[in-house]
Amino acid sequence: GSIPPTLKRVVSKHPTHRAMSISVGNDLLFAVPKKGRLYQRVLHMLDGMGLIYRRANRLDIANCSNMPVSLVFLPAKDIAYYVGEGQVDLGITGEDIIAEADVKVNQLLKLGIGKCKLCVQGPKGKYKSGADLAGKRIVTSFPHLARMHFAKFDEKMGTKTSIKYVSGSVEAAIGLGLADGIVDLVETGSTMRAAGLEIVEEVMKSETVLISNPNTKHPDLVTSLYKRIQGYSVAREQCMISYNIPKKNLKEALKITPGHESPTITDLSDKDWVAVSALIKRKGAQEIFDQLEKVGAKSILTFAIDNCRFPTDTTYSKPSTPNGSYNGIQEAKAT
Repeated sequence: GSIPPTLKRVVSKHPTHRAMSISVGNDLLFAVPKKGRLYQRVLHMLDGMGLIYRRANRLDIANCSNMPVSLVFLPAKDIAYYVGEGQVDLGITGEDIIAEADVKVNQLLKLGIGKCKLCVQGPKGKYKSGADLAGKRIVTSFPHLARMHFAKFDEKMGTKTSIKYVSGSVEAAIGLGLADGIVDLVETGSTMRAAGLEIVEEVMKSETVLISNPNTKHPDLVTSLYKRIQGYSVAREQCMISYNIPKKNLKEALKITPGHESPTITDLSDKDWVAVSALIKRKGAQEIFDQLEKVGAKSILTFAIDNCRFPTDTTYSKPSTPNGSYNGIQEAKAT
């Protein structure tokens, strides 16, 4: 269908969402997490993309003043549904949530944040593999993925694993007698260890990704926003380095700082020296300083990059397949 004239028509099927009457006209709808561990980092991304908006108090929609884009603030677990089956064009959510939703979306870009693992967990030292929990009681916030994971054991072993859903505090289910094992996300592992649990086996790895609706009416705008967020994501990992080097040592220095495509080399007033500028990764910059000093470089400086734009392949039109199989996803990095 066409883009709805009000957000109320987008979220009316979800009674937990506040209905709103702010007009979005024919704007591209961009869903972002409304709270949680990713919220502040996503706000920084929106700023890095150059989107100018003002979110009114207690409203879950904001119109951008500089682009035909309306931001929709939704629970992260709902975003995949709205992008895959609704009229939301673009969204930011986790790979685990997309796999659990079992919907078809175009996965455009890994954003390098929110990295975690979905794991089968059990009391420390009690189970050696997921097969040991086949036929037992499993509690999880990811019932679809848990059923898929244990289905292979049930089919092979003739068991019937019980999968029960809870919305939160999954790690407490074993201690409270509700489960023999759980399937839950592990980021640092501190919550898991505090509950006396350990990883039995991994179900899938996950991180935050940018996704789009396969049937979007705004493909050109989706591409533009994709390039913007990719540029911001790459810039967070990179910086520019500048230094002066004797010409006789230039070849050695360029092996240390080859740059993205090639470094910029500028003649200096001293004919025996040149200035070099190149793109490097932030991580490991100090090691590059040490290596450059050893080959005679001086006046070594680094500069932060707010954003960037590199030639990239934007042929990401293949939708992801359900059940966690992803096609065409790109890393947010410069090579």
